Amino acid sequence: MKSLQTAEPLLIARRWCRRWLGATGLVCALGAALSPAWAQTAVAAADGRTLTEWLSRVHDASRERNFTGTLVVSAAGRLGTSRIWHACDGVQQMEKIEVLTGAPRTIVRHNNEVITFVPEARTARREVRASLGVMPELLRTQEGRIADHYRLASVGSDRVAGYAADVLQIEPKDGLRYGYRVWAEKKTGLLLKLQTLDAQQQVREQVAFTELQLDAPVNMDRLKAQMKNTDGYQVESALPHKTSAQAQGWRMKQAVPGFVELSCHTPSSKPKEAKPMQWVFSDGLASVSLFLEPFDSKRHGAPGVTASGATHALTRQLGAHWLTSMGEVPVATLEAFASSLERLR
Repeated sequence: MKSLQTAEPLLIARRWCRRWLGATGLVCALGAALSPAWAQTAVAAADGRTLTEWLSRVHDASRERNFTGTLVVSAAGRLGTSRIWHACDGVQQMEKIEVLTGAPRTIVRHNNEVITFVPEARTARREVRASLGVMPELLRTQEGRIADHYRLASVGSDRVAGYAADVLQIEPKDGLRYGYRVWAEKKTGLLLKLQTLDAQQQVREQVAFTELQLDAPVNMDRLKAQMKNTDGYQVESALPHKTSAQAQGWRMKQAVPGFVELSCHTPSSKPKEAKPMQWVFSDGLASVSLFLEPFDSKRHGAPGVTASGATHALTRQLGAHWLTSMGEVPVATLEAFASSLERLR
């Protein structure tokens, strides 16, 4: 597995597509953290919407509007810029994301099908992802679960990329998850800016449009043609095989509060080799992935924790296996998952 820093440019774009459009972003001083006084004066959510209603509005906005824009993402003193084209018809979703900083990458997706073009290596990696779209886990968790672990407050109004926005604060009720500050375009609810906040209200990550054109004339057929045009590229497929943790010999002795299982899969390639398992959990906003594979002293180094913005990765040996626990959560959350893992056989 690549380190968080070396994989960062592509990681940024993918996270924005995964969570907010079709992943989230990366933390700089584009906005000062909320002071305790400001947080205390925040009032009930604007126009009476509940937390789930606001998140559903943000989700629906990207499914109903075409747009193009430039995204600036920042975390841990690193900046990244991407250009995005988004087209939809209420059923189909098409996106193209061109990474403008670091190694060239272009990511195109059609619904849950994603292809990443790497011009320098002349490779194109195809993937199928079951969890895509704005707040993908939101609609896959129980209605009241998010409100059990987060509270909502209205901060006020602001302008982002020339558009008026409602500013909302999503605050965690415990130390197992981060908070968020969200800028949603007033008329449509489209996400314009997002900050991930730690327990001290410091900005761990930020993603924001610096330029945006709503209802842009984005041609879906043209994006489909670009996605299919792999001439000159070596196409690699990464199709997951659905499984269960129990079938792979694992279980959680104790659930981590608020987090529910979303999926479990192994790679479909290399049938004769031991396959690493990815077990995904979410609380509706934050997600955690547990990667489990046979321990190899030649490949796996010392256990430890690495960080990039709001994303932490914890690695350690569990008997004959190697665990990589990764998510946009505090380290304590990853520790809770690691300590609850149990080998069945």
